[in-house]
Amino acid sequence: MSSLENQEFEIEQANERFYRAFESLDIHQMESVWATDVPVKCVHPGWDLRSGWPAVRDSWVLVFNHTTGIRFEVTDVDIVVNGDLAWVTCMEHVRMVNNGESQQSRILATNLFLRRPKGWLMVHHHGSPVFSGTADQ
Repeated sequence: MSSLENQEFEIEQANERFYRAFESLDIHQMESVWATDVPVKCVHPGWDLRSGWPAVRDSWVLVFNHTTGIRFEVTDVDIVVNGDLAWVTCMEHVRMVNNGESQQSRILATNLFLRRPKGWLMVHHHGSPVFSGTADQ
């Protein structure tokens, strides 16, 4: 495996850890995938931008407190590596229970990762709802 292929595999694994942490609804697991010691940002679908780990962490706590179950199927994954920065674009097919109500949605996500001593950690997550069409439109 080439160095670039190895990096892409590591980033793919980091992206998968993010979605497993999200599905866990556990703030400690979510915190473990973020680079909490550098400026980070997060945009949940329909929310304003959250900047800095305390604000980003609080947003995850709010999401987790209002979600009783969530599952992701992630498709259309595209990984770009540029030195110590990598970004992943993907389509999230989401099944969740929110305030007792079952919901399904598609979210177009961009996830940025920074290479740190502990591996690739998230520094930015942006999710935008997709209301119609397909991912390649």
